[in-house]
Order: sequence, then structure tokens, then C-alpha cells
Amino acid sequence: MTDARHIEAQIYERLNKVIDPELGRSITDLGMIAAINAVGVTSQGDMPSYDVTVHVELTVEGCPLSQTITNQINGAIVSYPDAKLTPHIEVSSMSHDKLADLVAGLKAERKQNPFNKPGVKTRIFAIASGKGGVGKSSVSANLAATFAALGYDTAAIDADIYGFSLPKLFGVHTQPTNLNGMLMPVTAWGVKLISIGMFAGADRAILWRGPRLQRSLEQFLSDVWWGDPDVLLLDLAPGTGDMAISVAQALPNAELVVVTTPQPSASDVAVRSGLVALQVPMKVRGVVENMSWYEHKGERLEIFGAGGGRRVSDQLTETLGYDVPLLAQLPLDPDLREVGESGRPAVLNEDGALRSDALGRTFRELAEGLLRSE
Repeated sequence: MTDARHIEAQIYERLNKVIDPELGRSITDLGMIAAINAVGVTSQGDMPSYDVTVHVELTVEGCPLSQTITNQINGAIVSYPDAKLTPHIEVSSMSHDKLADLVAGLKAERKQNPFNKPGVKTRIFAIASGKGGVGKSSVSANLAATFAALGYDTAAIDADIYGFSLPKLFGVHTQPTNLNGMLMPVTAWGVKLISIGMFAGADRAILWRGPRLQRSLEQFLSDVWWGDPDVLLLDLAPGTGDMAISVAQALPNAELVVVTTPQPSASDVAVRSGLVALQVPMKVRGVVENMSWYEHKGERLEIFGAGGGRRVSDQLTETLGYDVPLLAQLPLDPDLREVGESGRPAVLNEDGALRSDALGRTFRELAEGLLRSE
């Protein structure tokens, strides 16, 4: 093997470690490296020098993450220890036939819902509430962002078909990439997201019932390339309707987290959400009480009363016959609304790191507590 051919082989091996951010696979395994050409140039000093041209075929033209992939390839080349390599990246798109073969192979691995197969390691948490207006989606968004900030591969499904809100809370204004019928979730603040709101638009009424509603969840689970996330969160619609039952049927390994506020009118209906577990094989993992107090000049004001989360916890523990703990109490914090509506989960700083204040610590404890094996 000539020195140039040896360099080409070595670079190909190094590119095995470059991962496509959307598909979660090596770019070499995906067939994205069409060719590598190394040409020797006049050396300066003792280190041999080469121009290295890498021909990259992306899955879609104008891939939004092409610069990320290119940067990783450049890094793999210039860090080669045994020669001075100057990278030249030529980017194009896969042919229709090559892309079709790739997608067919990926779909073969996802012929059905990948999250209910034996041995799956993804922890699935369905965030539910008995009624609207208790901050369930805000809790879902901030909890997902917390998992991602802690380094977990995190995915979230906006399963509230009628009142979808995760795209707005994460600042998402784009549609998922469509690879010949297989969707790539949109990634924002480290979380892989899918929502009907990415397709329909927030101003369009959606009147789905029964089988069509269930099919929407099946498509989100089976027709989206999720990879192998550590955590999957589902933001459910309020109440105990069709979607809650569909989630329980499609994801029997999901764990229910019930969100309530302190007042009796909210906590009473929150109990009904938890009692879905009596009808289906879904464990209620615990209760989160939102809007527990408002801090004003160092004093905690219980604007909505007190004790709702504890009441839900106690009633579900008694009825279900196992411990359903009160996992967290969250304050009525204007930041949760103001920052969230700006498109950044309030639990994160502007750089995407988890806040180090009381709010950040509470969500960290909530996330870490949920991941502890029961």
C-alpha cells in the first residue's frame, strides 16, 4: 500500500467515529463517504504533508446539519497524528436510489413501535393532568430540557393533538426532515421533538377522534427515526381521553407523572388521571405540584391554597396499592412563562446549561429521581 492509500484507509477508519446528528449512526455506516483522495504535497519539516479530499453525500439537499458534519470531518482529518493533512470537503446529495436503499434499511429496523420491544432501555414518562391550565406542558418542556442538559439522549412527543405547545416552548419553527417517508425529529435545546403543530400550524383546528387519534401516536412512534434515546417524554392532553388510553396501549412500559396545582378543584380531577392506571398496565410514578407558591419579598404566598399535590399523592397511593410519591413542588415563577414563551425552556440559561438556582436544582432532583429504578 502506498503512503497515500494508507492515509486514505486511516482517514476512513477515523470517520467511523463521526456520527450523523439526526440518524445517530456513523457516516461511514450510512454510506455518506463516497470517496477519499489523498495527494502528497511538498513537505515542510519532518512531517509528511497531504491534501485530503473527502466526497460527502448527504441524505438530503441543503441538510441543516451539514456544517456540523463537515466540522466533524475536518476535525477527524486535521487531528491525524502521523502527517500534516489539509482537508477539502466536497458536499453533494445521495442519488434517489441510494437514499431509497438507505431508508429501506432503516425502516426495516423500525417496522413497528421500537419502544415496546423486549430489552428496550429507554425510560418513558407520560406527563398527564386532570385538567388544563395547570402547567403540564411547561413541566414537560422543562423536564425534557433538564434531562438533555444532564447529558441524557432525550426525546419528547407532543401528544396533545388539540392543544400542542411544545414547538412554541422550544422555539421550533421548522418542519421535520422527510427522508422518503421517514421523519427526522427536530432538535432544539438538546431535545429531539415531534408535534402535530410542526405540520398543521397553530391556527388550524384539528378534530380527531378514536382510531385516527391513535394512529397519530403510532406514526410518531414508528415513522420517526428516534435512534435509541435514554429518555422519552410524552406531553399528554389533559384528562383521561383517547390519547391517554392510546399511550397506555402502545407503551405499556411508560410511567405516568401527574401534574396538579394546590387547589382542591385541580387535585380532585388530577386523581382521575392517575386512576387511568387501573384500566391499563401503566404505573403512576408520582405527582408534581405546580404553582405551589409565589415568592414576594422573601415571603411565600400560597395563592392557590395548599396541599393539592399531597392529596393526590395520598389518594393514588391508597387506591392503587403502592407508593405514589409527591415528587416535586414548583413555584409560580414568571420566568417559566416569560422565558418559555420566548422559545427557551426556563430551566436553562441562554447557553443551554441547566440553571444553578433553586428552580434548576428542583428540576435536576426531579429528573434524577425519576431515573432511579423502582
